[in-house]
Amino acid sequence: MVTIRTVEKTDLPQVLALIQELADYEKAGHEVDNTVARMEIDGFGENPVFGCFVADKGQGEIVGIAIYYYRYSTWKGKWLYLEDIVVTESERGQGIGKRLFDQVIEKGLETDCTGMMWQVLDWN
Repeated sequence: MVTIRTVEKTDLPQVLALIQELADYEKAGHEVDNTVARMEIDGFGENPVFGCFVADKGQGEIVGIAIYYYRYSTWKGKWLYLEDIVVTESERGQGIGKRLFDQVIEKGLETDCTGMMWQVLDWN
């Protein structure tokens, strides 16, 4: 049973590992220079700049992530931007990605966003 929940600091090593898995898949693994320490500051510091949901398979085993942040449209107001959604390869095809996506949509609604954006590589 996979639970979708808000990220905790203790999840960050696994979150970063999934970010690396995505970068490797996109043939850009060498470009990742983020760290757990930086993510702690950026996600849990005084002024967090990103939010994250995780797919927890149980006992803290993270098998998916959805990272988002807010942006501003001068015409529309606050928007939610989905930066990355990743499900580890061995867990794909079970609807985990859709559940993460739905949770991000719910967050946008809860925080009065007027829209949501994301981008996908054309070969993905």
